[in-house]
Amino acid sequence: MKNNVLSILFLLLTITFYGQKKEKTLLTIDGEKITVNEFKRVYEKNLDAIDNEESKDVENNLELFINYKLKVNEAYKLKYDTLPSYKREIETYKNQLSAPYLQDTTFIETLVKDVYFRTKNEIKAKHILVRISRDATPNDTLAAFNKITEIRNRIVNGEDFEKIAYETSEDASAQDDPKTGRIGNKGNLGYFSAFDMVSEFEDNAYKTKVGQVSTPFRTQFGYHIVKVDDVRPSLGEIEIAHILVADTTSLGKNKINEVFTKLQQNQKFEDLVTQYSDDRNTKKNGGKLRKFKKGRMLAPIENAAFSLEKEGDYSAPIKTRYGWHIIKLIKKYPVKSFDELEKELRNQIKKSSRMQLSETAVINKLKTTYKITENEEAKKILNRKNLRAIPKDSLQKVILTINNKQIKQEAFINYIRNRRHKPVYLLFDMFKNQEILTYYKDNLVYIEPEYAHVLKEYEDGLLLFELMQQKIWEASSKDTLGLKNYFETNKNKYQSKELKNVKGEVMNDYQNFLEKNWIADLRKKSKIKVNKRELKKLIKFYKKD
Repeated sequence: MKNNVLSILFLLLTITFYGQKKEKTLLTIDGEKITVNEFKRVYEKNLDAIDNEESKDVENNLELFINYKLKVNEAYKLKYDTLPSYKREIETYKNQLSAPYLQDTTFIETLVKDVYFRTKNEIKAKHILVRISRDATPNDTLAAFNKITEIRNRIVNGEDFEKIAYETSEDASAQDDPKTGRIGNKGNLGYFSAFDMVSEFEDNAYKTKVGQVSTPFRTQFGYHIVKVDDVRPSLGEIEIAHILVADTTSLGKNKINEVFTKLQQNQKFEDLVTQYSDDRNTKKNGGKLRKFKKGRMLAPIENAAFSLEKEGDYSAPIKTRYGWHIIKLIKKYPVKSFDELEKELRNQIKKSSRMQLSETAVINKLKTTYKITENEEAKKILNRKNLRAIPKDSLQKVILTINNKQIKQEAFINYIRNRRHKPVYLLFDMFKNQEILTYYKDNLVYIEPEYAHVLKEYEDGLLLFELMQQKIWEASSKDTLGLKNYFETNKNKYQSKELKNVKGEVMNDYQNFLEKNWIADLRKKSKIKVNKRELKKLIKFYKKD
């Protein structure tokens, strides 16, 4: 029975609630006008899925539509739409449904093309970082900006980038580490491409021409400047196998040279892996490593691997901090075409912080459309200590207005109550952006017809499910006496004369019986008027098809 009702739900859903003046009325239920187009939308939505001519009958479908409307109206009368569980479910669905509308499609199209270009072309760069803490004040931020600007001026005026990076960069990898013996990279990052860096860093690096130093820019780590040394076509990915001798002494060198000699004597690489390799993780699969791109593996291994040209070629012994290696080329994977990579890139973008940039683009557009006013007097609470402890009755001033929507100080304090990782002035900007998006989402039903249709059908469907649950399904399960009486009255319909043997079948019929009586009762209590003239037009219209 439940499955049958759910099927009817999706056949009869979608009730438009903002009809146009010129649309013809097909029927009226208790004063509510339902247009021809509203019914056509529901009817045509599932027409192709119906292969039974009787089920396609317009008048039959109209009767089902009326039944559906009566039940939904009953759910609203019983205030099922005020149930906390219903409100939570609808809010979750609204967030899912509105998500595509919160993305700037033009921005995303450009972003996908930019990311593909960066996948095809990798850059070599170096950088200097001046860190900023998460709770930095505006004065701290300004001090960091001034410091990175002064550093940049020194480089632009002729000083060596690497020397200054070693002296001033707050990226620890730039300096030597006496404890571990690590040699500092002096700001050198090597080659990288799309998704290798945080998006702000990647954007600014790719916008900087070869040989130039970028203007200061900010990421989650602080302020950076970048100098780009080279741009080249991406080498793509590579798959290799290796033999490892985990001994960095001369004994290890002698052993790897012995292996190399045996390779030159045409002994199988895989056999030598089994016999000699100290890499337990790859020893059983012929020494194979996961495929990787430039910048993801130790530099000596990368350089040896990418210098090999033919599949099956192997390198001379090379040394890393892990020991001695011989590298064999299994396969090279050039960067795919845009058409081949587009879907994958879109998915990567969705999972990355770049999607926030798309949302930011939407917010920025809305800021130019909406009338947004900040009440400077009410904003003075931002300067108060312990502002999260201000009593509720002292937070009733309007702090922000978006068109005709007024937002009080109380809403802002509720927003920041458990957010303590950022300065208050930044939290206010975040709060304002969230309120702009909330206002936009709340008004989507008035500006996006398809969104309004789908949301309405979900709202009504959810209400009807809850109503059927209580009125029919649960009621029939609890009413054991009613079920028994129904069986006794209709015993001749069933093969068995005992209820326990056919209880499932009887329960389904009993639920249909209860629903039929319930709908008859709803029809008696309601005023239903069908516009016969428009109905005839509809029947004639669909007969032509």
